[in-house]
Amino acid sequence: MTRLETERLLLRPWKEADAEALFRYAQDPAIGPIAGWPPHTSVENSREIIRAVLSAPETYAVVLKGSGEPIGSVGLLFGAAGTRPLAVGEAELGYWVGKPHWGRGYIPEASRALIRRAFADLGLQALWCVCDNANAQSKRVMEKCGFIFHHREENVPCELMGDVRAASFSRLTKEHWSELPRP
Repeated sequence: MTRLETERLLLRPWKEADAEALFRYAQDPAIGPIAGWPPHTSVENSREIIRAVLSAPETYAVVLKGSGEPIGSVGLLFGAAGTRPLAVGEAELGYWVGKPHWGRGYIPEASRALIRRAFADLGLQALWCVCDNANAQSKRVMEKCGFIFHHREENVPCELMGDVRAASFSRLTKEHWSELPRP
């Protein structure tokens, strides 16, 4: 898998050795539930998530260059893996970052690198980003990355949490992305 680099971050595949760092952040109930997954319960649970979920293609650990520590994740979902089935040439962008790193711009920085890869390297034509309608921080990331609000849906199933939610769907086309100023 590709490694991506930004000014402050390295995006690289998750490794089983990252399980302790992942658990440190993913056990926090302020992180997973708003993103649609339950808090991790142990280092072994985090290791299982790395094997089963975070090893998917185009899913990256967001790693601080200075410390080498994974502090979050960013990835693309394809086809039936999206919140709603995705067309050929489309993907859904997902992300999260540990609470101690909120408000530092890491996820917009990581997302922009993956968006660039999606359009320039993978040849995608559009990206979707979906969040719980109450997740103002995620909506702000979408805005910073150029996504445009598309629609809101009620009663969107969140299988991992066993509930339904109101969700905001935003979209970014390759054409619109090519017109955005580069930070």
